This record gives sequence, C-alpha cells and structure tokens, in this order.
Amino acid sequence: MITKLLIANRGEIACRVIKTAKRMGIATVAVYSDADREALHVRTADEAVHIGASPAKDSYLQIDKIIAACRETGAEAVHPGYGFLSENPKFAEALAAAGIIFVGPPVKAIEAMGDKITSKKIAAEAGVSTVPGHMGLIADAAEAVSIAQQIGYPVMIKASAGGGGKGMRIAWNDAEAREGFERSKSEAASSFGDDRIFIEKFVTDPRHIEIQLIGDGHGNVLYLNERECSIQRRNQKVIEEAPSPFLDAETRKAMGEQAVALAKAVGYQSAGTVEFIVDSERNFYFLEMNTRLQVEHPVTELITGLDLVELMLRVANGEALPLSQDEVKLDGWAIESRLYAEDPYRNFLPSTGRLTRYRPPVESSDAGLVVRNDTGVFEGGEISTFYDPMIAKLCTWAPSRIEAIDAMATALDSFEVDGVGNNLPFLSTVMDQERFREGRLTTGYIAEEFPEGFTGAVLPRGRVFEVAAVAAMMQLVLEERKGQVTRTPLGHSTEVYGEWVVVIEGEQVPLKLHRLDPDGSWELNLFDQAAMAERFDWAPGRTIARIEWAGGAASVVKVNRTTSGFRIRYCGADLKVMVVRPHVARLLSLMPVKVPPDMSKFLLCPMPGQVVRIDVAVGDVVEDGQTLAIVEAMKMENVLKAQKRARVSKVHVTPGAVLAVDQVMIEFEGV
Repeated sequence: MITKLLIANRGEIACRVIKTAKRMGIATVAVYSDADREALHVRTADEAVHIGASPAKDSYLQIDKIIAACRETGAEAVHPGYGFLSENPKFAEALAAAGIIFVGPPVKAIEAMGDKITSKKIAAEAGVSTVPGHMGLIADAAEAVSIAQQIGYPVMIKASAGGGGKGMRIAWNDAEAREGFERSKSEAASSFGDDRIFIEKFVTDPRHIEIQLIGDGHGNVLYLNERECSIQRRNQKVIEEAPSPFLDAETRKAMGEQAVALAKAVGYQSAGTVEFIVDSERNFYFLEMNTRLQVEHPVTELITGLDLVELMLRVANGEALPLSQDEVKLDGWAIESRLYAEDPYRNFLPSTGRLTRYRPPVESSDAGLVVRNDTGVFEGGEISTFYDPMIAKLCTWAPSRIEAIDAMATALDSFEVDGVGNNLPFLSTVMDQERFREGRLTTGYIAEEFPEGFTGAVLPRGRVFEVAAVAAMMQLVLEERKGQVTRTPLGHSTEVYGEWVVVIEGEQVPLKLHRLDPDGSWELNLFDQAAMAERFDWAPGRTIARIEWAGGAASVVKVNRTTSGFRIRYCGADLKVMVVRPHVARLLSLMPVKVPPDMSKFLLCPMPGQVVRIDVAVGDVVEDGQTLAIVEAMKMENVLKAQKRARVSKVHVTPGAVLAVDQVMIEFEGV
C-alpha cells in the first residue's frame, strides 16, 4: 500500500482526502501558496510544503513544484482532488516520468475525455446518446452565430477544456451568441489556457443527472448509481442529491451501462463521472466525462456506503475493486448543499473577507440520520479572491427524500457564518419550497423560481408564528434576568406574561405568552392559534435558539441581540424583530422613517474584482441593457449593463483597476 500521499490541492477537497488517507494509515503531505499559509489543509496534514505565490498559476498549477515537493518529502503518490491539475494529462504524464503514482485515470483517458469535442465523438462511437451540435473548432464570433443559426436556438456555447461552469453561455439569439462566444473564449483562455469553443443544442427544461463510475486496472468498471445536479447557477452546481427523484430503475440501468461502455472504450481506471442531460421524457444525452473525483461525491458515498477516495487509492495501488455491480447498494437518500462565500442579495456575486464566525452544525451518524460537513475553513480564516469561494459542503442522509430535506433544513438553520456574504439564506429557502420538495427540478430552477433575483424568503404563516414565539420567549428570558439582577419582583414593569406585540420588519403581530412552569413549558396564542412548547433552549449571549414543540417537532433559529431588539435568521429570512407592549406598538407608527440615499445615478461595483473592460466614455448616451463594463471575480467575467437610458458624466475607473464592493465606477446624468 502507498505509505505517503501528497495532495496537490487545497481547501475542502484536500482536507477530505487527508481524512481518508489518515484512516488508512497513509502519511499525508499538503502543499500551499502564500495565501494558504495558515489554511486548514496545511494544519491537518502531517507535512506541508510551500510551492509559490497566491495566484494558482504560480503555485497549484506549477507541475514542477508539485514534483519537487514529492521528492523533498518522499511522497510516493499524488491525489489531485478536483480543479487545478486534476484533469491535466501533462501532470499525470510528468508524475509517471518521475516514478510517482497518480491517483487518477490513465493519461490517454484524461486526454480523450478532457477535450469535450473529442469525448463526444468517442461517446457516439461507443453507442452513447449525444446532443446534436457542432464539434469542430470555431474561428470567430461571426462563425459562431452562423453555426448557432444552423443548429437552431437556443444553443449552449462551451469551452472545450475545463469545467466548473466557466466558459459556458446559453444563447437565445444572434446577439447573445456573439457576446457569449467572446465571453466564453475569454474565460476559457484565462481559466484553462485553452480558448477552443464548440456549440451544441440546448435542451429546454433539462435535468442534469450524472453517473458515478469507479474502475480498476483489472478490467472492472462499475456504476455507483446517479446524482441529480439540476439546481445550478451560471452552470455551477448548488444543490445535489442521490438518487434522482426523476429516474426509474430502467433509465438508471441504461444510463449506467452507457457510462460504463464509454469508460471501457478509453480504458478508464479510478473514479470518474459521466454527465447527462435528461429531458422530460427521460431521454438522456451525453454531456461530458469528468476524469476526477467530483465535488458532489459525498452523496454517492452516503447512499452506497463506499469511500470513493479509499477506492481511488486502492486502485492506484493496483488492487481490484472489492465488489461487483450487483453488490452496489442504493440505500436511503442524501442531499448536498454547497455553501459559498457569495452575496445572494447581490445576484450571488463573490464575497471575500475574514470568517468572524464559523460554527457548522454538529456532525452525527446514527441509524436514522446523518449530518456531514466537508470543509476547508475555520473561524478566523480568510476567504481570498484567488480561489473558488466554496466554504463547505453540508450533507444529510435519511431513509427517505423528505426526511433528508427536513434534516438539511434544520442543519442549514443551525449553520452560523459571519464576516463574509454567504448563500445560507438561499439554500434554506430552497429547502422550504414546494416545487423542490416535490422533486420538480430543471437546470432552470433558480432562474424560474427567482426571476428577479433572491431578496430573502417570504415566510408562510406558520413560520412567522415560530419567529414571533422565539422573539417573545427571548424577551421573557431577558426580562426575568433583569428582574433577578435588580431583585425587582416579576410582577412589576418587567412582567412579560400576557399580551405583547412582536414587530417583524415593521409588521405588528399580537401575541399572548405564558410560561406554565419554571422547567420550560410555554403556552402561546398567535393568529388565533394556540401552541404548546415543551422546551425553549436559549440564554443571553447564545446565537442559536431551539424550541421543542409538543408533538415532537423542533425549530432551530439563528439569533443576535440588537440595540432595539433581535436579528433573527430562519428558513432563508433575515429579519429585524422587536417585542413591545401594545401601547408602545401603537406609538411606533409615529416614529420617523429614514429614507436611504438615491444611488440610481451611479454604477457601483457589485463585487470585489478587477476591471477587464470599460465600454463607455464621458458624454456617451447609453440605452437600457447596454454593456457598460466587465469585471472579473473568482475567474468569472461579469457583464455590467445599464438599467435605463442616461448620459455618462464621469468614469472613475480604468481597465486593470482592483475594486471593492460598492465602489463607484461610473456616474450618469439625465438626457
């Protein structure tokens, strides 16, 4: 068996690989850049080697430095994780030349499947169903438009190399095809050093369903069921689950067998994933093969009971797979939510900074429920601009899909992240949506459910009841403490039993509250409804409150005290809440309302990033929807467009400038 393993990656996936390697008794070596000097994967590994400056091109993409680190530490093998060099055949080739084991597929398989154009041709020859499209190289935007017209809109414009949603655009007309080609080509060159582009038919109302494979060096290839990855934003997966709520056993078997046929056609070994687009009639079409471990692999592990990293290491060591296709289990249901450092209220733009608070839910595993959190960060750590903004992958498993979703909702409500913008509110909102719970998913889910962007959840009546209950109970605890400290009898002005008004974002909710006994039983009346709470767990200073309701249900709520009351975050809503007496509530309508300043005459930078291009000059008259500038953040180019007709009065920035959030870029005046 391999005795020392170097992980040529960082963050969450490096920590994930280290965890399995240590369990197997394999010593681990981390590599790190300047920005990652204090990173969690560096702290977790047995050894760590510095390999360069913060930009990935100067560190994690440096093949020679990875090999030098292996020689320095005596590492016999390298696990590439995902991203960076994981699908680079030159890296696998260089390791082989140096006598170092690559924990991944053979070079020829990486080459064949790493190029999307070549892979589609091989897939077709292997009898795998493929999407109609143009597999040849495209010279320029004019040719892209011509090809798109021949295929028929809508089309998907894609980079031949790479993955992770970069270099991909959907075009519905000639203008979008032209701009999409230019942006995809630019992103592909920046992210992968390969600007080749191809175009294929975009299947409307599609699902993104993928088959997990594992192969060994003895001719065995197995499919480990499927993953549903349809909930995506900008072609980047956000929520995944296994199995798919859409597939039947017959379709699963057909997709699995086609994926295995493709893998065998290229002599595949190790873990890999074949991605398919599936239409509403369960027709499926090959998209691409990822010749690496996928980000979302934990949900497959949870339903099969297999450790994919361990299998990869054993295959790399020359061992045969320890099971047959008939022995692959499909047990229960697993959900994964990707927690990103991004601001959902600003169209999910990247966020950077220090994690002033990072408290994941407690990981647990029993017969009826599993909570798992794969992460690469810690409280006090920095989310930098240099790498992918993923913070963690939160997973839950339960016997049924609804139970797994409910477990995920509770885990998300228990997850505390402060210091950077994050998508926890969005993830929580999705878990509570009827469409998601019914499994009616497509890759257009986010655009369809949030056409105006995410502005926070609108809580249904039952959830408002829970928020009001938490606020009133916290107020009682505070008043009781005040009474104890000042030795004022509870029957004085600090009395909280009786009628109160909970003010939620300015809306007044009358409530009656009574504590039945000192052990924590409560009676509440709200919206003409009565409820009993058997236990309320919160004390001043805590940021999580938990109510256990009569009947067994529970509510877990994130709370913070403010100068005027509480900030409560629950099920995707972020609310300002006060608890006051009825006569005080009547006076609130007399309080002045502060009006925010008018910023409509400014183009503000929506995220930390670097200016790629400014398309206007002082004096230009711009029209609604016209491109004003392009800002790159986290290797993604973001096009900023005019919201109305106006004249440019001042341009504050130039290409190359590095900007902060809300920094003024352009000023306008009326025309």
